[in-house]
Amino acid sequence: MEGQFLRRRFLKMLSAGVISAWGFPRLLSAQDSAMQRKPIPASGEPLPVIGMGTWRTFNVGDDPELLAARTRVLKAFFAGGGGLVDSSPMYGSAADTLGFALRQLGVPKSLFSAEKVWSPAGGTTREQVASLARRWGLKTFDLVQVHNLDDWQQHLPVLRELKSSGVIRYLGITTSHGRRHEEFERVMAGTEIDFAQLTYNITHRQAEARLLPLAREKGIAVIANRPYDGGSLIKGLKRREQLPEWALVECGCQTWADFLLKFIVSHPAVNCAIPATSLVAHMNENMAAGRAPLVDEKTRQKMAAFIESL
Repeated sequence: MEGQFLRRRFLKMLSAGVISAWGFPRLLSAQDSAMQRKPIPASGEPLPVIGMGTWRTFNVGDDPELLAARTRVLKAFFAGGGGLVDSSPMYGSAADTLGFALRQLGVPKSLFSAEKVWSPAGGTTREQVASLARRWGLKTFDLVQVHNLDDWQQHLPVLRELKSSGVIRYLGITTSHGRRHEEFERVMAGTEIDFAQLTYNITHRQAEARLLPLAREKGIAVIANRPYDGGSLIKGLKRREQLPEWALVECGCQTWADFLLKFIVSHPAVNCAIPATSLVAHMNENMAAGRAPLVDEKTRQKMAAFIESL
């Protein structure tokens, strides 16, 4: 029975082009292996679909071993074709850790720096942006967002002025954990913004109802945070479940990171997902997920139904 199962799987993978007739994994062409990118609606600028978050993982203080380890994680991110790195003053020393790592690595042309302003951090909007830029070791940010809509009425006009003067390139708003969607929708609908960052993953799909369609309608780029639900989703799947056979044949997914991230970034409204990790091996898995072709809506629904059935 086991031999018949393996033979059937081999034939399916062979017909799908996943492996060669000799039984070896199909080698990706240069085009296949390139990181997938989606255009930012406001400008058409292409953005790699896999970014990097720093919540919890980069808040390491001044521990030299941890700083060196996070530098290796950031190096793997850029080596894998990454661009957008997202942080916040709410994340403790994350901005300082990024600054340390960028001093060791140099600032690559591919970096798309994304920060946030957050009123509890203290200082005016301009002061916060300037302070964060110094901590990163940058002169300008690509994107500055209002963290969890905190005082957005005060922050957004100033961010718009900073954009006009070239201090930042894009502005946006964020929310997380599915909170404040009604207010988030009102800001998206009635305020000129370039980016909206929100929680979206295969088990938290509330944004599909109104926020993601609105983003497409208004030409707003979407960053998906908590793609692994803070880590609990992918850790649980790795412990309890094997990746289904059809995921490799139909989606090109070889890992759970592949499966979960591809579901997110294949949504037409989503530009980028920002998983966070402290391990180079996990970063390499994340980046690999962005190099295979995206999947269609029918396949996304099959992926979601499989997770719901567990």
